[in-house]
Amino acid sequence: MSAKAGPSGTLSYEQSGVNYDLIDPLKVAAQRAAAATAVHLAAHGFSEVKASRGESAYVVDVGPFYLASIVECLGSKSLVADEMHRLTGRTWYDAIAQDTIAMAINDLITVGATPLIVQAYWAAGGSDWFGDAQRAQALVEGWKRACDTCGVAWGGGETPALAGIVEGGRIDLAASCTGLVNPKERLSVGDALAPGDAIVLLASSGIHANGLSLARKLVERLPQGYLTPLDDGTPYGEALLAPTLLYSPVTEALYKAGIAPRYCANITGHGWRKLLRHPAQHTYRIERVPPVTPVLQFIQRHAAQDDREAYSTFNMGAGFALFVKPEEADRTVQVAQAQGIDAIVAGRVEAGPKQLLIEPLNIRFGDEDLQLR
Repeated sequence: MSAKAGPSGTLSYEQSGVNYDLIDPLKVAAQRAAAATAVHLAAHGFSEVKASRGESAYVVDVGPFYLASIVECLGSKSLVADEMHRLTGRTWYDAIAQDTIAMAINDLITVGATPLIVQAYWAAGGSDWFGDAQRAQALVEGWKRACDTCGVAWGGGETPALAGIVEGGRIDLAASCTGLVNPKERLSVGDALAPGDAIVLLASSGIHANGLSLARKLVERLPQGYLTPLDDGTPYGEALLAPTLLYSPVTEALYKAGIAPRYCANITGHGWRKLLRHPAQHTYRIERVPPVTPVLQFIQRHAAQDDREAYSTFNMGAGFALFVKPEEADRTVQVAQAQGIDAIVAGRVEAGPKQLLIEPLNIRFGDEDLQLR
């Protein structure tokens, strides 16, 4: 992380209140405690897929197929929506709903699962939040639309009013998702990942729902706050609220096309370091990077971040990574593009120490830069 600096110096993620050096050890401790509970599955005749421990979704072998599950929260993006509503009068909660579902579904599909059911958790700081009919209806409509895009059933949810826990006038949004890996050959936990495999990157729509703490902190430096225009004239706050892309239509289309990814990574928190998520010792060589979306260019410039800091925090134009057989790389790009998602063949997996080499930017991330297990 960058050192602390003055108002015009580098603004790091740690300065915005997020320090993964403090958060990640808890994740590791929780994973180790959780692993000991897998023995309880045997009472039902099931077993866990051990390789899914530490991945983006947890997988259980239930016999004829695998069952995958995930829970994810939106984070602080709703605070941007609230402030932009105050400034513009427009509700943004239809897009915020898609962001929330994307956080869960884009994790679930990394293990080869087809999303099946989504559950909602909408915890408000008081009952009054639900009294804004326009905002509440936008949340409902956006949630259903995202479910329809991904072909999932919205099973239900919980809407607690948590005054004293959640700040008044705010809402904490989360989603859980259950999916099927069927047939079992679709399982993608990296067992087959090998040197020579190609790395295909799917484009992002903007900041997605990660790095918002820094993006909100940056407003203090901007002359017009959230209304400060980007180079294309789009207000900063509006650009931040572009909804996260849903990638399950791509993974489902790949299956229908006969393409089975060897491994997948959802590029969220930790930025491009997420390409190092697989525990095996491989070198990931990136020879081509996608265009950086305008809002991320804007953030990097005004936060005075060098490329290494930016790529360790944000998606920088790549929201999802697919590791596929080299002969399937170009076809993978075509399938993604047919679903309306830009994609590029960015690099390859090589034998060597565990590291990510982003050659066009002269950036190296090593095993020490991502500790999630």
